[in-house]
Amino acid sequence: MTTTLDLDPVQEAVLIAAQNDAFRHSILANLPVADAPQGQFVMTRGVAALGIDAQLELTRRVAAFDGFNADSDPQGWHEMGVIDLDGTTVWFKVDLYDVDYQYGSPEPSDPLQTRRVLTLLLPSEY
Repeated sequence: MTTTLDLDPVQEAVLIAAQNDAFRHSILANLPVADAPQGQFVMTRGVAALGIDAQLELTRRVAAFDGFNADSDPQGWHEMGVIDLDGTTVWFKVDLYDVDYQYGSPEPSDPLQTRRVLTLLLPSEY
């Protein structure tokens, strides 16, 4: 098994970004995403208060998001993005946990040791 210790930082970033992308694409669950990593998709109270139509639109936009750049994604992990929904700024953030969701993943590039939590939140809730 390859561990992050076996990868240089660029290789590790590419692998984690691909896994985060597959996870984001899988949140709609209407198209199977081969080998999508395991995890949870949650939203804060502020996002929930925007209503079901906004929640669905935001979910679609998160799943399709591809606006990563060096300023918003300095590690290259595709772990955070900003969406504007009719003048409301919403962030999404992917955090990488161990399989029990208690601590950070011991090997972020290994999907067998990592669980993702994708959170939709308003900037004021950070």
